[in-house]
Amino acid sequence: MADDQFPAEADGDAGLTRRAWLAGGTALLSGGLLAGCLSGEDETGTPTRSDDETDTLTEPESTAETTTDSTEARTAESYSVSMAPMGEVTFEETPADIFTIMSPYAEMALALGRGADVNAVYAAEYTNSLMDAITAPLEGVSVDWSDCYDSWNPSKETVYDLDSDVHLADPAHVVTMGKWEHADIEEVAEGVAPWFGNKFSAEHGTPPESYADSYEYYTLWETFGHVAAVLQEQERYKALRREHEALVSTIREGLPPESERPTVTMVLPSTSDDTMWVYDVNGPGYHAAHSRPLGAVDAFTENDGVGSGTQIDYEELLAADPDVLVILGGIVDAHDMPAIRETLADDPVASAVSAVQNDRIYAQAGRHQGPLLNLFQLEMGAKQLYPEHFGAWPRYESGPYPDLSADEQLFDHQRVAATITGDT
Repeated sequence: MADDQFPAEADGDAGLTRRAWLAGGTALLSGGLLAGCLSGEDETGTPTRSDDETDTLTEPESTAETTTDSTEARTAESYSVSMAPMGEVTFEETPADIFTIMSPYAEMALALGRGADVNAVYAAEYTNSLMDAITAPLEGVSVDWSDCYDSWNPSKETVYDLDSDVHLADPAHVVTMGKWEHADIEEVAEGVAPWFGNKFSAEHGTPPESYADSYEYYTLWETFGHVAAVLQEQERYKALRREHEALVSTIREGLPPESERPTVTMVLPSTSDDTMWVYDVNGPGYHAAHSRPLGAVDAFTENDGVGSGTQIDYEELLAADPDVLVILGGIVDAHDMPAIRETLADDPVASAVSAVQNDRIYAQAGRHQGPLLNLFQLEMGAKQLYPEHFGAWPRYESGPYPDLSADEQLFDHQRVAATITGDT
């Protein structure tokens, strides 16, 4: 199932109210002329960079300078943050109201203690269910985005009405949605607030041609660092990054030899028939940031001709015969894990799959992940794939993330919660 097959909304026009959020960099957006700092190109000319989410990360820089507003005779600190494809974006003050489209950016705001300031997110009900489940172990951390604007292919009129202080969304992605042109992107950046996001790093997808020369791929945690600089929450980011680095180090040290690792298939089940969409366990981009560090052996090899996002049936699943079957969205209300297990066990073809026979069908959250989902999915994935090395994963039926005791946790849940709430 293609990630971008979502319903559109009616567009509209609105009166313009110019704001002084962008001090520079916006004029380059419409032509896609930003130079970018690419580390190389693949055979198609697409920008490439290291995709190892576990590398030591370079601290994103926020360049601050003092500016004087002569109208109000006051002094304020402005600062600039750079990320492809926007280039350098300057803020006159820290953004208050936050617009997002893809849920990882809303989650980044939540992780930085700014979840209540999000006013828009795609699939708000689904995202709320997911975040309710995943934040359950984090004392004092909760979110309610149920009343947020559902921002897929957003109406420009609504964007003006929301009057946000930053749009944490990739302008190169927005122009692929069908309703937005480069002129609209520039208009909103100048008249409302800047855009700041990078969607095509998710799977190292190909950006629109007009943005190709300005595009660069980032890991999840690199992107998170840039967003933290925008929201001026660098200390929270550093603390959460330390938890991530320690967790990945723990997993690396505990991994069994490759010859002893199970084969894995990661799927999103259809809610209308017995098919499912299969996704690359070790693919590039942050959509695999929860599975790639686990060193799993993908049951679907390059020779199978089944690419990431391919819809498959039970016969094709049996041909791959994974030892472990991971169900994306399994911890949200949209998918019933007991029913999924029962359906597979009752089918004459699916019941022959090793994962079904050995009762190794596990719930995961999703590929559209921010830092919190990434931490918890790494923990649950390590336990699901390698229980002898990281402790067994509790059998999950429904409800929130299981309450693991302190000695069962692979990272400090309470320390993460305290970082988010500011109780450190």
